Amino acid sequence: MSIEYIIALCFIGFTAAFIDSIAGGGGIISLPGLMILGVPPVFALGTNKFASTCASFTSSLTFIRYRIFDYSLLRYLVFGTLIGAAIGVKTVLFINSSHLRIIIIVLMIFVALYTLLAKNIGSENKFEGVNKKTITIGLIISIALGFYDGFFGPGTGSFYIFLFLTLLNYDFKISAGNGKILNFVSNITSVILFSLNGKIMYSVAIPMAAAMIFGARLGTKVAIKNGAKLIKPLLVSVTFLYAAKMIFDVIH
Repeated sequence: MSIEYIIALCFIGFTAAFIDSIAGGGGIISLPGLMILGVPPVFALGTNKFASTCASFTSSLTFIRYRIFDYSLLRYLVFGTLIGAAIGVKTVLFINSSHLRIIIIVLMIFVALYTLLAKNIGSENKFEGVNKKTITIGLIISIALGFYDGFFGPGTGSFYIFLFLTLLNYDFKISAGNGKILNFVSNITSVILFSLNGKIMYSVAIPMAAAMIFGARLGTKVAIKNGAKLIKPLLVSVTFLYAAKMIFDVIH
């Protein structure tokens, strides 16, 4: 790729990582950007995963530093995410992920509408504590979204935030921190498998990753400072935009 394309991808990556670190959905920007510039679909998935993993690692460290996550539950969910992501990557190497589009469109619209209409969602942390019920729900979330992230990816962060809000009653900031840490686990699992199968264009992935690290650092600090008043409207906006983009892709 020419230097102009690389610069364009770095700008795209920075913007995607900034948004993703707050409300998820950065893949809405970064993955299409790679494909528009001519990267084949499977290589685009692998390359985007490498760059976004660097960003999610940076964002996760910031949430951990400020202790905005729940270790008591996440220690159980990490293994579910690993298993789901590994199965997801293995699946995407053999199956066309476009078959997921209609399902994801419906889910994204539901997430956006529910988050928009539920007035008190995420305003307080009402998590009931670690028990068999919350561990079971958490494992279902982590395995399902780990698989989705390895198989397709875009929107995973938004789904994590939404499910932690609605099923486990965390507030917006803890939901974002938990989701970003688990998202990193599934990302690194996916990157290893994509790399072993030779599906990463490192000449593109490395400069894009550098830009995404800066975007993630800035976005995470903004999310921690502003909490629900920023995360909620951005989550709604991102999910609506992603659904609209996918509808456009299906039509064309």
